Amino acid sequence: MKSLLTRQRRINPVYLAFMVASFMLGIAGALQAPTLSLFLTREVQARPFWVGLFFTINAVAGIVVSMLVAKRSDSVGDRRHIILFCCLMALVNALLFAFTRHYLTLLTLGVLLSALASVSMPQLFALAREYADQSAREAVMFSSVMRAQLSLAWVIGPPLSFALALNYGFVTLFMVAAALFLICILLVWFTLPSVPRTQPLMQSGGLPISGWRDRDVRLLFIASVVMWTCNTMYIIDMPLYISTTLGLPEKLAGLLMGTAAGLEIPVMLLAGHYARRIGKRRLMLIAVAAGVLFYLGLVLFNSRTSLMVLQLFNAVFVGIIAGIGMLWFQDLMPGRPGAATTMFTNSISTGMILAGVIQGTLSERLGHEAVYWLAFGLAIVALVMSARVRDV
Repeated sequence: MKSLLTRQRRINPVYLAFMVASFMLGIAGALQAPTLSLFLTREVQARPFWVGLFFTINAVAGIVVSMLVAKRSDSVGDRRHIILFCCLMALVNALLFAFTRHYLTLLTLGVLLSALASVSMPQLFALAREYADQSAREAVMFSSVMRAQLSLAWVIGPPLSFALALNYGFVTLFMVAAALFLICILLVWFTLPSVPRTQPLMQSGGLPISGWRDRDVRLLFIASVVMWTCNTMYIIDMPLYISTTLGLPEKLAGLLMGTAAGLEIPVMLLAGHYARRIGKRRLMLIAVAAGVLFYLGLVLFNSRTSLMVLQLFNAVFVGIIAGIGMLWFQDLMPGRPGAATTMFTNSISTGMILAGVIQGTLSERLGHEAVYWLAFGLAIVALVMSARVRDV
């Protein structure tokens, strides 16, 4: 009886609210992203070039807007208000995509709304870090469990996205996404705490110190960009590599992605549990080393069984850098969780932009195997750069 009461006391409703909010935001994003190219091709009648241009402009706009918002978020007002505003923009954006089929409108207003909407997730993680620090909770495990909600959302979201789009149409898909964003707004408004802001670190003249001026932050950012470039090249190229080069069934690509996403969840939780004992820096080095082995394995082994086994290394790589990498940025930029989290998410966006250009050029000129040889080399570079970043 006593143990039951103790367990009940440990259940923090605010903690649960953060988990649900991150899951709902993740699901809403995972509903829209996987079928976006299909939507632009079928519904908007955009040619492949215009589809690619849309993704590039969308990624660049997301980086610029998130950096501008992050700079302000660590010094002004209640961070919840920023999250609420971004979720509202996401809701309006979903409604715009539901009822508009004009390419130029989607490329301008849609991209702007999408860029503002993309800020909601890093700001939610920044608020979670502030809450964890203020309430003396274990920040690493807290953040790892939140990050696991995103992986779970991306296990569920893509299949649901295709099911809704193909069976009920894109209007239904985007209306469901809009409803999820409305639920997120209510969750943030009624359940998430308003955390008093600590003063950011200052330099002479009274301005916040830019994280980019810190050598370790710069190294980690570039290493993170390289890591996410490798990961995105794999995601783009793998379905084509499996079907055209290896001659394996196309459905295997979905199975590999689903397996990796499912394995990432326990990896994230274990990383959060052992982070204090092992250290964030050492965990990150283990993760990037697993990435090196993963990309080397893709070149050396071609059977269905070996590709499935390699997903364990992929899960260790992505699962740890996705959670611990963000926390390492936050530790290197104390007092500026919004800017630190945004710098991490911008490294992902930058990696996506680079990956699209590199993968397309390399696979067309040298074949799909060249993509994985390059990813192997880049992973080694990321490992060397990460090893030069100080532990915090």
